[in-house]
Amino acid sequence: MSDILNEYRYDGSEKLNLKKVCHDSGGRKDKKAELVKKTEKNLQEIADLQEKLYAESKESVLIVLQALDAAGKDSTIKHVLASVNPQGIIVHSFKGPNSTEESHDFLWRYHKRLPSRGIMCIFNRSYYEEVLVVNVHEFWKGYKMPKRTLTKDYIKNKYKDICSWENYLYGNGYRIVKFFLNLSKDEQKRRFLERIDRKEKNWKFSPNDIKERAYWDKYQEAFEDAINATSTKDCPWYVLPADQKWYTRYLVSEVLVQTLRDINPSFPKLPDDDKNRLADCKALLEAEGGTVPAKKEAKKEKAEKKAAAPKEKKPKKEKKDKKEKLTANAAIK
Repeated sequence: MSDILNEYRYDGSEKLNLKKVCHDSGGRKDKKAELVKKTEKNLQEIADLQEKLYAESKESVLIVLQALDAAGKDSTIKHVLASVNPQGIIVHSFKGPNSTEESHDFLWRYHKRLPSRGIMCIFNRSYYEEVLVVNVHEFWKGYKMPKRTLTKDYIKNKYKDICSWENYLYGNGYRIVKFFLNLSKDEQKRRFLERIDRKEKNWKFSPNDIKERAYWDKYQEAFEDAINATSTKDCPWYVLPADQKWYTRYLVSEVLVQTLRDINPSFPKLPDDDKNRLADCKALLEAEGGTVPAKKEAKKEKAEKKAAAPKEKKPKKEKKDKKEKLTANAAIK
């Protein structure tokens, strides 16, 4: 793991204090061009490794994105994973549970959307909402559940459930990468005002955003408690500064490329019998006769280049010598 990521990684070895962590690049603004370039390089490597992950189909990567409103979850997904083959990635954006989902345990709707091995999957908001928004607004007190479950320890018990579930998934071939995009209150205000002022961004704003903003301190406490209670060595949290999107995207790309390198996927190697079958199939195709399309195209391209090339003009001296030779022959005759 790179040194820069250790600043933002929480694996249970130390406690998170959100009041003491930064929301920006931490004085790295002068390195913006370098880090943006590094982000692009990471994206290409992520795409290459994801192709191998898909082909090998041994492990899956579950990316959990949590943040307050306007922190940039959607744009992070758009920019960081745009280069990945769509066939090998799934995005699930979770809203409030419907009546069917409410009639099951809180993990039910998430478990059934887990990816198969070889697939990368993003949970845009996730099962952590049960210990965040549900905690802040105490929605759990109104659940249609036995009284023995709705005690003052309800949220603490959910932490245990989450840790147990994530440990279960890790043991079954899932790498869980959890991001909290840590936005400052001032930057959230600026982005909200921008959404109001710019017509093309009006659709992103909801009056409910202002209502939730009033609970800022409670959300900070809920995030801090949840991260401290569920950070483990195998399923760590990354608390990333979100005020500067270019820096957030760099860090996300760095975490993902490091995770995929750690998995170290490779293209499957064919057994000798299958290799022999390939050789047989190749021989059958070549025995059909005709021109192989690739070779035919190459031959055509070569002919076109030759036709387009300017013809060489013979030197004037050569023409003069030829004329003198004809004159001499005429004189002899």
